[in-house]
Order: sequence, then C-alpha cells, then structure tokens
Amino acid sequence: MTQNYARVLTIAGSDSGGGAGIQADLKTFSACGCYGTSAITALTAQNTIGVTDIHPVPVLHLQKQIQAVLDDIGTDAIKIGMLHSTEIINMVVKTLEKYKATPIVIDPVMVATSGDKLVLDNAIKAIKSKLMSIATIITPNIPECEILLNKKIEGTNLKFYAKELADAYSVSVLLKAGHLNNDTLTDIFYNFDSKEYFELTSKKVQTQNTHGTGCTLSSAIAAFLAKEFTLNESVLKGKEYLEGAIKKSADHTLGKGHGPLHHFYKFW
Repeated sequence: MTQNYARVLTIAGSDSGGGAGIQADLKTFSACGCYGTSAITALTAQNTIGVTDIHPVPVLHLQKQIQAVLDDIGTDAIKIGMLHSTEIINMVVKTLEKYKATPIVIDPVMVATSGDKLVLDNAIKAIKSKLMSIATIITPNIPECEILLNKKIEGTNLKFYAKELADAYSVSVLLKAGHLNNDTLTDIFYNFDSKEYFELTSKKVQTQNTHGTGCTLSSAIAAFLAKEFTLNESVLKGKEYLEGAIKKSADHTLGKGHGPLHHFYKFW
C-alpha cells in the first residue's frame, strides 16, 4: 500500500552559500519528514559574510514555477520567504489565491543576518498591503516587526507588539526575540484566531552560526502544518527543531562569518 508525502512548497530566494533561503528551506522540510518543492524568486551571490549581488527571477518564470508544482504535485503547506519586488508580490498573491493554497507561513524577509537589505523599498508597501492578507502566520524578527508596524520597539516585553501586529494584519504572529542581547530569549506567539499568547523561552546559544535561522523556523512550522499538526503544535515543534539545529551548529565551523545551522542534527 503506497503512502502520500506531506508536501511543502517554498517560494523564496536562493542562497549560494547554502545556509538560508531555498537551500535552508528544503533541508528543513526533509529533516522534518516532508517532501519539499520550490519556486525561486531571486538568485543571490551570498556567503557567510554577506550578500554581494541579487538577480531577480523574471515574474512570468516564477509564476510558471509555482504553477508547475501546484498543477501536478500539489502542496499541503506553503512557506514564503524573500519576495524582491512589488511585481513579484502581486503575482504570488494572485496565483496562490487562484489555487486556494493554504496554510501559508510567511517569513517577511527584508534584512539579512549580515544587515544587508534584501528587498526594494517599494516592495515593503506591497508586503504590508497585499502579502500579509494571505498569511496563516507570519514570523518576523524585531527589525522586521518595526518595519511592519512603522515604529521602534522598546524594551524586552514583546507581547504588546505581537498582538498589535496581529491585529493590524489579522494574522497569527510569532515575534522572534533573537536580536535582543539577553542571555534568555522569549519569543512571543500570538494565535489571532484563539486570542492565545504563548511565551517560547530558550537560552541564547553562544555561536556565530545563526545564518538562516528565520528561514529554518518558518519552514519547520510549514512542515508540521503540512503533517496536519495544529498551528499551536506546529509553532512549538518548529521552535524545538530550531533550537536543536542551533545548538548542534555550535560544534561546527564553516566560512568566515555567520555560519549555517545543522539542519540534520537528528541524523548525523
């Protein structure tokens, strides 16, 4: 008797260094027991030190990638990462609405770990006005939350900001605390539908290997949603997987800057 794969589609940019973007997404899907497919939005010249060039994929070709996957393979969940321009955002939203594809996890990628900007200025408006409307959950870090709310985040209690963001865009929010300097970090998950808060606390791991953490977390959540876990369960299990990948990465060295996570820490 044959079995069906739990399928996850990632729509995101390619990282030539393999630590983030499409490459991190596909590794995460596999490690979490899913079959991963991809639609590449942009090619980046990137390594552990930074991004030196971005080459956007033509909008029509990206659309054909998405259609090729959904027309044949289908998907049980979608993760969306870097969308570089307004034109790409508008097309992705329109296409996914046509296919009624859901659930959708959006990592609102705007700035790389190295500090390099990854999207055009006019795309930020489209992210706010169009992309947020199709999301099941978004997973911003603090700088991304500040952009989405158009305000500075002050202090370390993120509950207020997570709810404000959820109410502003009618979406569940996992607000990540990784940019804080505390030894103990508390991410805030706010379930917009149930109006529940969850505090996800972990000790900060002393390591340079943090490249691709946002991609990995959002992909893990999408993977568990594809396996039919609830949203609450998927966030908790995704966070647990990420913590393990960060901890095990501290034992390895790769590159001269922010190294990658150990996505397959459960296997080798």
